[in-house]
Amino acid sequence: MIFSGIVKSSLIDYPGKIATVLFVPGCNYNCFYCHNRGLIEEITDILDLNEINEFLQKRQGLIDGVVISGGEPTLHDDLPLFFKSLKNLGYLTKLDSNGSNPEMISTLIEQGHVDYFAIDYKAPIDKYSLYCGDNSDAIKVLESIQLLINNHCQFEVRTTVIPQLSLDDLIQMAKELPAIPRYVLNPYRKPIKYLSIHQELVDTPPYSEKQISEFAEMLKLYQENVVLMF
Repeated sequence: MIFSGIVKSSLIDYPGKIATVLFVPGCNYNCFYCHNRGLIEEITDILDLNEINEFLQKRQGLIDGVVISGGEPTLHDDLPLFFKSLKNLGYLTKLDSNGSNPEMISTLIEQGHVDYFAIDYKAPIDKYSLYCGDNSDAIKVLESIQLLINNHCQFEVRTTVIPQLSLDDLIQMAKELPAIPRYVLNPYRKPIKYLSIHQELVDTPPYSEKQISEFAEMLKLYQENVVLMF
């Protein structure tokens, strides 16, 4: 595995747990609002894997788990082996993914070394490529989510409420999803780094917390377990 970033201690990335977050480089999506754009462009900073392993060994008993985020972790073939190594150290494990690789999700489920999954659902099916790039495919994301349901995995689905998504869009997304145990709505925040072609998109004023809260109440008609993360 290769990593380009680390948060040594986080209280917000693994529900109810203290976790270290490791960020992989590379992504097959091109979301205009990505806050980790440095991970999907030319990669210059690669962390020393031996130092990461030493750090995780020293942190045993001090943190509960390790989150693998990105970038898109499921693009890395050695991801299952790294999760196994984390379990051997006694850590709880979590994967953050855009859900675009159901084949890798299936492998991870089969091997049983991931305790918690977080899958992003970014837009209605017919608007996925508009906001996530030409390589995005909502059907594959829904396939990944269905795999998690079928195998009784612990997971959540997350949607960033970008200002380009209308209430009708959000309702459509809630209808497209199967019943989700935890559906997290995150507010849009303008990224620091973005492409110049996305200037108009990133400058669109965000919804207020009050508006998102009102949206959440509407979405509960279709998804019971809506959670707000402000």
